[in-house]
Amino acid sequence: MLLLRRALFALALLLAAFPARAQDPFAGLTASGFDDIRRGIEALATAAPPQAAATIAALQSGNLLSGPGGVLVIKQGDTLIDARTGQPAPGMTVGGVTAAGLRPVRVNNAVRRAAEAAMGSLTLFSPDTATRRKAAEAVFKSRDPASLEPLARAIAAEKIPSIRAEMEEARAALLLAIPATPEPEKLAAVATLRERGDLDARALLANLKDQPAAVARAAADAVTHIERMEQLWAVAQGIFYGLSLGSVLLLAAAGLAITFGVMGVINMAHGEMVMIGAYTTFVIQDIIRTSAPGLFDYSLFLAVPAAFIVSGGLGIAIERGLIRFLYGRPLETLLATWGLSLVLQQAVRSIFGPTNREVGTPSWMSGAAEWGHLTITWNRFTIIIFAMMVLAALMATLRYTSLGLRMRAVTQNRRMAASMGIRTPWIDALTFGLGSGVAGMAGVALSQIDNVSPNLGQSYIIDSFLVVVFGGVGNLWGTLVSALTLGIVNKFLEPLAGAVLGKIVVLVLVILFIQRKPRGMFPIKGRAVEA
Repeated sequence: MLLLRRALFALALLLAAFPARAQDPFAGLTASGFDDIRRGIEALATAAPPQAAATIAALQSGNLLSGPGGVLVIKQGDTLIDARTGQPAPGMTVGGVTAAGLRPVRVNNAVRRAAEAAMGSLTLFSPDTATRRKAAEAVFKSRDPASLEPLARAIAAEKIPSIRAEMEEARAALLLAIPATPEPEKLAAVATLRERGDLDARALLANLKDQPAAVARAAADAVTHIERMEQLWAVAQGIFYGLSLGSVLLLAAAGLAITFGVMGVINMAHGEMVMIGAYTTFVIQDIIRTSAPGLFDYSLFLAVPAAFIVSGGLGIAIERGLIRFLYGRPLETLLATWGLSLVLQQAVRSIFGPTNREVGTPSWMSGAAEWGHLTITWNRFTIIIFAMMVLAALMATLRYTSLGLRMRAVTQNRRMAASMGIRTPWIDALTFGLGSGVAGMAGVALSQIDNVSPNLGQSYIIDSFLVVVFGGVGNLWGTLVSALTLGIVNKFLEPLAGAVLGKIVVLVLVILFIQRKPRGMFPIKGRAVEA
């Protein structure tokens, strides 16, 4: 009788052990077959014990090891962690199995997809908002039906509307992937993905042709709507890039508009003033890197006035030493300034070398922001704002300062201004210096989006003259409008005709326009002009 009781007790313990093992959510990961491991991942994600996310992450990185007897450990450097408890395994053993007896859990593409979907489900409840966003996106891409139930719970618990919307989009993708989903729910899911409106949503909706007729028709309409919206967003992106290019042209041409408008000098060395501004930025940053690295984020605030002073001072020296002897002789002025540009380029090559120089971008100008489907890069956005500020400062200088009053007087009628006591030679020198200083500030901006090399200015000199002539010689409003117009036109022509042919087309259009309006869009007024 005693023997029978002991046998029954042992049997009871044995039977009790099987449910315990069957209820172990980690058990499936110790299997040898890929399908069993995949199902084990899904079961682990459904049960969601505390160590589930860490275990699946270890599986994805190849650091999840299994051994005889259902042993499952995570390798962290030289330490083994029990996957079930998260506690270190003393003596490099777990359950009596040494590290040498462990092997990595096997993975294939199906297992990887299941792991990605499981991680999405498990991190839907993370306290970190960025993690929840990534989890919703992971579920959207994996479309694993096992994620539907935890996703529904996450949607109910989510407090942030934007994240809840992303979870709703992931749920819509899941519902469309499940054949048994009722038709009304599929139609609602199509509407949700239509509102999402990105490439992933379009690809998913484009593959719904085998759905019921109403769903397939709604999906086709949604694809058409998304494609139309993508075209509109592409136009908006092109306009942004065109504005950024136009702002660069505005910076490069603003100084030229002043010098060309006041003195009528065709300065082929204007591009080298831009180059010198860029190299001034390099020198400022090099000094900061070696002397005060903590000030690097403020380097551009120091480089802008330094570039203005260096380029402006050089411009005054050029005007006093060369240009003033060539007034009234445009061909000789053009040849002299072209030769001067070659001299300046070679001087920079001799001092800094012929290779590109590295100019860093401060942290506050790095990265980009997403607005709808429009990507706004901070460096280009900053250049747009900077160009508008420079233009406003120039206009204020011309309108509200004594120098500006004298410059406008000389622009309108040089001989009358001279007869009123204005020293026109010094106004010419200061005007040339002002235009050169503005070009130097343009070089600071260009150093953030272009290579700093001795040839930097040559890339913008022709476009600068086009901007000045197209807008109206000496008119800053005309320079603004023409720079932005040419920038946008260039950006829309480049994908169609290529960069080189696009510039040729723009040049031809400007020539045809000048044939009709020789003084540009906004011609300057004055007796000297009309004489």
